[in-house]
Amino acid sequence: GEALVEGTIVSLEEALEKAAEKLLAAKNAYFFPGPLVLWDWKEGVAAKARAVLDMAKAAGAGIIPMPDYRPKYPMINPAVEINPNHPNLTIWHNQIDVCAFVGVHCHYANLALKIIRGGTDCYTIALCAEVGHEDAMVSFRQMGLAEMKQLTAAIVRRKGECRQ
Repeated sequence: GEALVEGTIVSLEEALEKAAEKLLAAKNAYFFPGPLVLWDWKEGVAAKARAVLDMAKAAGAGIIPMPDYRPKYPMINPAVEINPNHPNLTIWHNQIDVCAFVGVHCHYANLALKIIRGGTDCYTIALCAEVGHEDAMVSFRQMGLAEMKQLTAAIVRRKGECRQ
C-alpha cells in the first residue's frame, strides 16, 4: 500500500515510520476518534476502537473523542471535546502539536483538517479507512485493523530504540 507524507506519495511502511516518529516526538499528541470507531455499529468496530486505545497508550497520547458532528454552540469545553467546525479551539486550548484523526467521516475530516492546517501549527495525521486526506501531513488510506496494529508496533519499536 501507499500513503501520503507531506505531499509526497510514499510506501505504507515509510508513512508508518513517519507517523510513529511524529507521535513520539510530540510534546502533546492527541487522537481524535470519531463515530465510526466510537460506536459499535457493525462487526469489527470494537476491535478498531481497542486498536486506537492501544496506539494512543503506546504513543503516550491523549484522546479527545468526536462522538457526533453537531455544532456545539454557544460554547464547547475544549479540554474534553472537539467541535468539528472549530477544531482549532481544542488544539489551541490543549496546546496540541500532533493530532491523529481516526474514524471520522471523510467530509468532516476534510473540513477539520483544512481548518487545523490553515489556523494552527499542529502536525496532522489521518488514519482513513477510505481514500485518505490530502490536507493531512500524513495520510493513510484503507487503514484497517492490521495497519493500525502495524502503526502501534512501529511506535513501540521506535520507543524502545529511543530508550537504548
